[in-house]
Amino acid sequence: METRATARYVRVSPRKARLVTDLINGKDLTEARQILDYSPRAAARVVGKVLSSATANAENNNKLSPESLFVTRAYADEGPTLKRFRPRALGRATRINKRTSHITVVLEEKVPEREVTRRRLRRRKPQEEPEEEKVLEEKPEAEEPEKEPKAPGKPSTRKAAAGKPAKKAAGKPAAKKAKGKPAKPTSGKAASKKAASGKAATAAKKAKKEGPKPEKKVKKREG
Repeated sequence: METRATARYVRVSPRKARLVTDLINGKDLTEARQILDYSPRAAARVVGKVLSSATANAENNNKLSPESLFVTRAYADEGPTLKRFRPRALGRATRINKRTSHITVVLEEKVPEREVTRRRLRRRKPQEEPEEEKVLEEKPEAEEPEKEPKAPGKPSTRKAAAGKPAKKAAGKPAAKKAKGKPAKPTSGKAASKKAASGKAATAAKKAKKEGPKPEKKVKKREG
């Protein structure tokens, strides 16, 4: 259990008080008292009074032994500032800030080592549970029932069905290639004969249409 004591509106600046409270944080009660007794700072006396008040609250209210206590937190908050003025040269006045602070000390009982280990184990257990669940999920997948062996002489129908489309697919490109092939060229002599016969036929048709050609008269030059 936590026990605390506070001193409010102390006429010490919070910066000076924090220099002392930082020395006590996390220390045992006896060690904290020794540090405050031998500290030369003025704020150490006020913090020492707050520490003794916190120990009295722990003994009387919570019934805890002072040997099992340690300082968990000790801090100083800023309080209201008292503003005063002082006369200076040439009729001027300067302000003086008299700061105050609220000092608090929190004590707690030490936890034995056994309980600390138990708490750590409790925190680790929820993280380890998902790993066990994963192992349980993987086991049924590994233990699948074995399939019955089939007779060696009878081939499966699935394999036969899978083989048919493969043959069709292999035959299609061959047919396409056959369609796209150009005709084989004939030999040179046969091609020349066909060309000559074709020219002769066209010339005969033209001659029939035009009829007989008129003879050209040739004039002789007189020498």
